[in-house]
Amino acid sequence: MMAKTPQSRAAQRLVVPRLNRPDPWLLVATAGLAGLGLVMVFNASYFYAQERFDDPFLFVRKHVVAMFIGCCLLAVTSRLRVQWFEKYALGLLAASFASLVLLFFVGITRNNASSWIPLGPVNLQPSEFAKIAIVLYLARSIARHRDEMEGFRNGILRHVTVVGICASLIAVQPDVGTAIVLLSVLALMLFVGGARIPHLVTLGLCAVPVLTVAIAIAPYRLNRIRALFDPWAFRYDIAFQLVQSLMAFGSGGWTGVGLGESQQKLLFLPEAHTDFIFSVIGEEMGLAGVALVLGLFVMLGARGFRIAFRHPDPFASMLALGITVAILVEVAVNVGVAIGLLPTTGLALPFLSYGGSALVRVMIQIGILSALSRMTG
Repeated sequence: MMAKTPQSRAAQRLVVPRLNRPDPWLLVATAGLAGLGLVMVFNASYFYAQERFDDPFLFVRKHVVAMFIGCCLLAVTSRLRVQWFEKYALGLLAASFASLVLLFFVGITRNNASSWIPLGPVNLQPSEFAKIAIVLYLARSIARHRDEMEGFRNGILRHVTVVGICASLIAVQPDVGTAIVLLSVLALMLFVGGARIPHLVTLGLCAVPVLTVAIAIAPYRLNRIRALFDPWAFRYDIAFQLVQSLMAFGSGGWTGVGLGESQQKLLFLPEAHTDFIFSVIGEEMGLAGVALVLGLFVMLGARGFRIAFRHPDPFASMLALGITVAILVEVAVNVGVAIGLLPTTGLALPFLSYGGSALVRVMIQIGILSALSRMTG
């Protein structure tokens, strides 16, 4: 029998089996979250937009545009083959690095963070798309070096260097929340990819002095941690957002005060339509609304993990895992901040918070999961 040539093996690898339809439950969860997000962005922003910009529909109009773009990209991405994502992973990573460096020269500043590149009528937030590029890179690298993951250099150092540089570029904007997401995704993907536990523990211990320095050079971070343990003692300054958020949840009770009836969104709760939109949901829809939102995220996460565990291709499996983890870590951080379990950060709630780049990015992530689900049955 003739041995297979490298060309024939490469051609065999590109053979794509019969594709199924995208995971319907993944799309149901996405549609539910996106639809609720559209309602809540208008609901939480119209008073603020009227007072500050004399246009109550300003933010919801931009949100609709971003959702349309995101839905189009979701539809396109869901039709791509697994090989496309692997082929262009390094190119997308290079583009992501370049855009993060470009921020130092042309970035515009909002809320003391230089995180946006102006592109005519819109502003692009490169850190959002770095979440996709980093996961693509990690999935590609881990899948290709599966037999070397137990070694420190190829299992840990290679990946920590790349992700660490990217996270550092984002953290100095400053956008610590996104940096935390990337590092969390790195740790979980390395763990699942076969990295040794002692190496991961060593990595965690090495991060302690870095975090200490980060807190020391920015005292407001230490103040946020202090406020976390006794928010009412700092309710008029550093814990103002957290206290207003807790008051919103307290007012909501079991069923909420009613859609559109929130008092905290009337300029009491800062960033009500972005970072603290979960608080508005808790006030207006109560525990029932909170349970609905978390239930939809649980459904999305369950379908994402199902795709990851059932996909036959190692790269695709790691990719689905990384995307799912990235979304769920964002949810956990945002919800944790809103209910007072974590220090305040500027991290949006996927699908629900206002933010064009964030919405488009998460729609692309769902598109990738949909594409991968076509081969899992």
